[in-house]
Amino acid sequence: MNTTSHSTDRRTFSPDQRMVLWVLWLTYGTFYFTRNNLSVALPGIQEELGYTKSQMGTVLMVLKLAYGAGQFINGQLAEHWQPRKLLALGLLASAALNVVFGWMTALYFMTFVWACNGYVQALGWPPTMRVAANWFPPLQRGRAIGIIGTGYQLCGALTFVVAGWAAERFGWRGALWVPALLVSLSAVHMLVFLKEKPAAEHALEDIEHAAAMANRSLRANLLVTLGNPGLWLVAVALCLLDACRYGFTDWGVTHIKEVQNASVSSAAFKYAVLPFGGIAGAFMSGWATDRFFKGRRAPVICVLMLALGLLALAYDTVIHWGMAPSVAILFGIGFCIFGAQVLLVGTLPVDLARHGTAAAAAGFVNFMGYMGAAAGDKLTGSFAEVHGWPAAVRFWAACAFAGGLVIAFLWKAAPYHQADLKPEPHNQK
Repeated sequence: MNTTSHSTDRRTFSPDQRMVLWVLWLTYGTFYFTRNNLSVALPGIQEELGYTKSQMGTVLMVLKLAYGAGQFINGQLAEHWQPRKLLALGLLASAALNVVFGWMTALYFMTFVWACNGYVQALGWPPTMRVAANWFPPLQRGRAIGIIGTGYQLCGALTFVVAGWAAERFGWRGALWVPALLVSLSAVHMLVFLKEKPAAEHALEDIEHAAAMANRSLRANLLVTLGNPGLWLVAVALCLLDACRYGFTDWGVTHIKEVQNASVSSAAFKYAVLPFGGIAGAFMSGWATDRFFKGRRAPVICVLMLALGLLALAYDTVIHWGMAPSVAILFGIGFCIFGAQVLLVGTLPVDLARHGTAAAAAGFVNFMGYMGAAAGDKLTGSFAEVHGWPAAVRFWAACAFAGGLVIAFLWKAAPYHQADLKPEPHNQK
């Protein structure tokens, strides 16, 4: 018989699938070079321009808000526009805005430019999920998106290395300009190598997507997305998880520095293990859903979020036991956070999306996640200031437990496209 674009063995990827997977891995991962790099530039900005931590905190916050809004809007646009064009626009626009930011000195202009960067950064995830939905059926999707998730964990960690070197060599502006160059090169690479979908006769969603989009306006597509009750549960769970996630990632170094009287470098070194735990969690969680639960994501997410809640409760005690216990628990926290996050932000929304709404579903869920992140940052600061760090850490734990409870309502939920879950028939004559 003829050879299809997809492996008949659902446990392996075809050569074309592997090519697409690694292009998406690199493309989406490099978005982080021009998203997370500002934290490296902050000390130089404060020293040269004299802005306070509160003022620069506002600049950091507007990226989250604009990114969340962009996820919601661009998720709808990604159903109507070609993913390659949106990815290229996002990468190149983000690179340009980083260059412009390096020339800014006025706080309001910096805030505006960084908010714009947050919006164009949101052009990355929805089209990535649409391409992934085209190429990977549900029984492969968990592993595929899990691998993509390791890319943005690794690139997020590498951002500190690249931007740190650039800032040391060229000043704080180098932390913006060197990553911008790398992101521009990534855009060219993506345009050359990314195939949006398999050959027409083997495309998983081409016919369905075209039929769904033919007479559906943006408003109608939005109503289809918001009318999906399963997506609302996923969105609320991600909102709670991101409140916990950004509690650790945005406030964790400050927490350890204050409660241990440690140096910034020592606290940062301990927190460097968090993304490496995330890499392991992102890969293993997707693999587990495909291998043991036949594509059902909720059981793995639920277990990970409950484990995260327990680890968060233990965290405030364990970090006083020394370096090795601190590193071990932070690795476990990273594993649980990003193991659950990659399933909530990509795999599960795509699974539950109705025909023609995969990118819109991912965008809506990610929008809710970043609203939780922004609110969580504010509440964490308030709890820490008024009631002390133990109350803030308990808030992180409560968010994790609540998210696990919410996602438990989808325990038996299977991917929406049930046809892809049926076993491949053997050739018998």
